[in-house]
Amino acid sequence: MDRRVVVTGIGLISPVGVGNEENWKNLLAGRSGIGLITRFDTTDYPSRIAGEIRGFDPAAFVPKKEVKKMDLFIQYALAAVQFAMEDARLVIAPEEQERVGVYVGSGIGGLPSIEAQHTELLQSGPRKISPFFIVGLIVNLASGHVSMRYGAKGPNLANSTACATGTHAVGDSYRLIARGDADVMICGGTEGVITPLAVGGFCAMRALSTRNDDPEKACRPFDAGRDGFVMGEGAGILILEEMERARKRGAPIYAEVVGYGLSGDAFHVAAPSEDGDGPYRVMRNAVLDAGIDATQIDYINAHGTSTPEGDRVETLAIRRLLKDSARNVAISSTKSMTGHLLGAAGGLESAITALVVKHGIIPPTINYTTPDPECDLDYVPNEARRRAVTYAMNNSFGFGGTNACLIFRRFEEA
Repeated sequence: MDRRVVVTGIGLISPVGVGNEENWKNLLAGRSGIGLITRFDTTDYPSRIAGEIRGFDPAAFVPKKEVKKMDLFIQYALAAVQFAMEDARLVIAPEEQERVGVYVGSGIGGLPSIEAQHTELLQSGPRKISPFFIVGLIVNLASGHVSMRYGAKGPNLANSTACATGTHAVGDSYRLIARGDADVMICGGTEGVITPLAVGGFCAMRALSTRNDDPEKACRPFDAGRDGFVMGEGAGILILEEMERARKRGAPIYAEVVGYGLSGDAFHVAAPSEDGDGPYRVMRNAVLDAGIDATQIDYINAHGTSTPEGDRVETLAIRRLLKDSARNVAISSTKSMTGHLLGAAGGLESAITALVVKHGIIPPTINYTTPDPECDLDYVPNEARRRAVTYAMNNSFGFGGTNACLIFRRFEEA
């Protein structure tokens, strides 16, 4: 029989805040973290907006001499993990090190370093490339640095499944604990690629919102006026723990992880199939894994990116899953406030979903003003809502047709 797995700590860094308290307060207040891009000249860009993190000092989380040796996504991961470890009151004893693992993914990794070092190469030649270039950018170095800092000698992994990265990392970690390969997993996603090349690339795909005159209202999931997603950055980390271990040490418990689903669209590199088959099947698989009926779901943290087709397809898939009860479930897209954190989105939104289960308060989908006839469900528009939540779902769908879904349950001892 699989072991029970609970969430005992979270760490949040996003455009709406650095740290758990600031993030949760601003999410419930419906505050947007999206504004004009300040890091480079966007004059020639169709989209000039993003969810940048403001007030982040890497030296508060990383020794000053080490900051230049690691890309921004690693810095964000270390900061979020520090928040999560403190939140979980988790200290890894020497005799426990082999039972504690790390699984932190990133969709793109160290693109800022690649851009900067490529410029250095062109301007000054290969001898000017930093010796820390490679180890500062590869995706698994977020997990590597976390394991070294805390002495976690168990499973050490990283994944890169586009926008589903963080949710896959949490789901895979859940299964590692459930089957006995680890007792604790530090897991989630991290991303920091608001750069000229990344923004230019998404602009070339025509994937981004161009509502540059009103940045805070640009990301409007499920609204009829949505015109594309808005890039964000940050990290979302969860501490997952075997239930009995957590109880013995008196750990705080946010929620229990009870279901995990995966699926592939096998359809297109960037677009979902019109019938929403992949998103439907990943939710169905998570429900089956949890051993519940889909109608028991009280809340869904939607993928909800604010793209015209993506939001329509996710709504269609939810209706197919829940049938006549689809209008009874509360759905919100917190991306409306944070923007889309790409590989970090699933980690951040899994943590937010655990907070919803714990506190019984649902963050809103802001900027929802004009209903779309094809998106006709309850998206918790514009204001947070108090509601007791027993089962909650988090959806993440990525480029390449890779999908992940997690189900959290309110923790009960029995």
